[in-house]
Amino acid sequence: MSCNSRTIVERWFEEVWNLRRTETIEELLTSESVCYTDNGPIRGPDEFKQRQHTPFLLAFPDLRVDVDAIITQGDQAVVRWTAIGTHSGDALGVPATHRAVRFRGITWLHVDDGKLAYGWQSSNIAEVLRGLGCSAPKPDVPISAR
Repeated sequence: MSCNSRTIVERWFEEVWNLRRTETIEELLTSESVCYTDNGPIRGPDEFKQRQHTPFLLAFPDLRVDVDAIITQGDQAVVRWTAIGTHSGDALGVPATHRAVRFRGITWLHVDDGKLAYGWQSSNIAEVLRGLGCSAPKPDVPISAR
């Protein structure tokens, strides 16, 4: 299936984060996909699920990620997003606080042949987690690529 960058990116945020479709992670990432985060690279679908998707959904079971803006040029897309949720799960290094949180981020992605090839992710999740009582380094939020 050949889709444009915007379609792939929109699917990623909606299906992976909001609809919790783990099969979309397998569909849109390859074993060579890598996302460069503030805490180092995340490679492939398995590592993405282990280090990002599962921990965040355990910590914030009602997590919602809204795409605020997308700019595309050819095979690249830059996404500005906002995530909201309630910290009601014992994950990410701190017991559940049952506090509502909101964090924001920017993700720059390169799409190659309908897959998220590589990307860069930056967010203020570390600041939000510190406010919940976390002191250890924490993973960045949603998205991955080659």
